[in-house]
Amino acid sequence: MSMRILAIDTASDAATAAVTEDDLLLGEYVLNHKKTHSQKIMVMIERLMSDLELDVSDIDIFAAAKGPGSFTGLRIGIATAKALAHSVNKPVVGVGTLEGIAYNLSAENVPITVVMDARRSFVFNASYIFEGGVLQEITAPNVCGIEECVKRAGGGIFAGDGVNAYGGVIRDILGEKAELAPPHLRMAHASSVAYAARIMAENGKTMNYAELVPEYLRLSQAEQELLKKQELLKKQEAK
Repeated sequence: MSMRILAIDTASDAATAAVTEDDLLLGEYVLNHKKTHSQKIMVMIERLMSDLELDVSDIDIFAAAKGPGSFTGLRIGIATAKALAHSVNKPVVGVGTLEGIAYNLSAENVPITVVMDARRSFVFNASYIFEGGVLQEITAPNVCGIEECVKRAGGGIFAGDGVNAYGGVIRDILGEKAELAPPHLRMAHASSVAYAARIMAENGKTMNYAELVPEYLRLSQAEQELLKKQELLKKQEAK
């Protein structure tokens, strides 16, 4: 029985949507121009579905990048996937943003470190390796300084938009031990999210739309500022 998947990734600057049917990519849109995901993702999906002559009810599984990434972007992508799944009572799959990018590459037995720019010289990152065609996690998703991340990786392929921001740092630290993924394979692709989602679905890892939630890894800037103010108030009260 075939499996048709609509996948969405709005976790980074790029907005992307794709429809796959088993191993076949039916169509994919990628837009890496201004961060206006709330205005464009549904338009992209509607155009994609129209071009493919498909209705939402023709989709078997809805998938979305669940994080880490932009707080607003994650909420937009996940809310969109949940709304579509709810409208036709279909299951959803949440795919790790970093894992999805790792699926852009297929190097066997070579470590792949995905780095997403988290601003202020910090990156969301995780490391993976393909063994026998199966993606294995080496280092779980986390957030740390770019230099710490690079030294811990020690070499291999680097992908993600963090390569655009910190490629020079990676080269300075690791030299020829580091290979920077080609620009078109660094960024998010919903087709890769769909591929990962299919593997998860085949292993029974689907869920009801209400269960899908973002995985941020850290507090938002507003929450961090609130905590700082609360800590300052506590110090003042303690005096």
